[in-house]
Amino acid sequence: MKFSRAFTMVELVFVIVILGILAAVALPKFADTREQADIAKGRGDVATIRAAIMNERQARVIKGDSSWIQNGTASGEMDKGGNDRLFGGVLTYPMTNSATAGNWSATAGSGTYKYKVGDSENTFTYTSNDGKFLCTSGNECSNLAD
Repeated sequence: MKFSRAFTMVELVFVIVILGILAAVALPKFADTREQADIAKGRGDVATIRAAIMNERQARVIKGDSSWIQNGTASGEMDKGGNDRLFGGVLTYPMTNSATAGNWSATAGSGTYKYKVGDSENTFTYTSNDGKFLCTSGNECSNLAD
């Protein structure tokens, strides 16, 4: 009797069907991962921005100036490539101004910043009279800022 060492067509189809079922179950779980990563990045960015605003305030108080950083110095700085950089007045490494998901965008000097999570734009407002950086509108405000 001759033994075959190859798989039959039925066995190969069966394995492909099982892999298809596993992929159909796993893919929806991974689709939400990108959005959750954008939210986690946004939370970290908000915490960094708020800490940087407070550090700038403390440095000014030590020098005898009790004012908060102004909106005009918190955005509109250009990098070497001519790209608009955000929060240039407070962050050591300013963020690039981009309207894509997971990034910040702003109008220079306005004090209004947008952070995009998926297709949702979330608006943050910085007020220079009290130094608050708050999420004022958007679907993910509760997830991005406390």
